[in-house]
Amino acid sequence: MSEIQDVTEATGQDTYDELIALLDEHGAVYRTIDHAPQGATELVSELRGNALAQAAKCIIVMVKLGKKTTRYVLAVVPGDRRLDLGAVKALLGGTYISFAPKETAERLARSVSGTVLPFSFDERLQLVVDPALLEHDEIFFNAARLDRSLALSAKDYAEIAAPRVEPISEDPGAVPA
Repeated sequence: MSEIQDVTEATGQDTYDELIALLDEHGAVYRTIDHAPQGATELVSELRGNALAQAAKCIIVMVKLGKKTTRYVLAVVPGDRRLDLGAVKALLGGTYISFAPKETAERLARSVSGTVLPFSFDERLQLVVDPALLEHDEIFFNAARLDRSLALSAKDYAEIAAPRVEPISEDPGAVPA
């Protein structure tokens, strides 16, 4: 049995409730936004009315550290950027990196693809956030549900989630040097 398979199944609603309780406990400034079910960053940003750069795109990757050690990373980048897999691999000193299998990612995130929170509620999932996301006053993300998002103060997010902040994104519009 894989170490990931022993995770108790949780629903997106359970994860949503846990997030709201955490934010309320810390007195975070946030608001909920109900919208048509959508998990694609570009499309849901249009529904919410936020700039793509303010959307927290959450991607779970698997990093091999040699033959016997595997780490999982919840990489969070602005919605208008791509995840730089090489940067994440180098950050952890990995020998191999790939997107985590969907089932594993959903178990670790405790929500389905398209609704992954920019918070880790699993000690096996290391949270790494690109600093470009935190340049905004407010960030937006699906809240473990396809039909509800949160707008959250970026300052509160950084304080509560306590992510490792590292440059892990590529600007697709940038001209290579």
